Amino acid sequence: MKGFKDFVMRGNLVELAVAFIIAAAFTAVVKTFTDVLLALIGKVFRQPDFSRFNPGHVPVGAFLTALVAFLILAFVVYFFVVKPYEAAKARFSRVEQDAAPNEDIVLLREIRDALTRRI
Repeated sequence: MKGFKDFVMRGNLVELAVAFIIAAAFTAVVKTFTDVLLALIGKVFRQPDFSRFNPGHVPVGAFLTALVAFLILAFVVYFFVVKPYEAAKARFSRVEQDAAPNEDIVLLREIRDALTRRI
């Protein structure tokens, strides 16, 4: 029972659960946004859903709808998740690099430099 308790109480399991919940909510937002954009694109072509588009009796409309939805999803994820994450990661890594090194690190560097001078 202790092993199960340790498993459930691990931090990464909680983080994963939170990520899953946020992802489900984000999916609804992106799906709605995609539907709005597809409707706007559909107004331009006078057909809100491309699934009935069959030039030469080849059903390419469903593929076009899925492709446009994928491109919208990729755009939203890249510009609203990936780019801000990379910017925050770069900013926080600079802060960590600018911090003064630990005393142990300074001592080890001094030992390394002293040994290098001897050789």
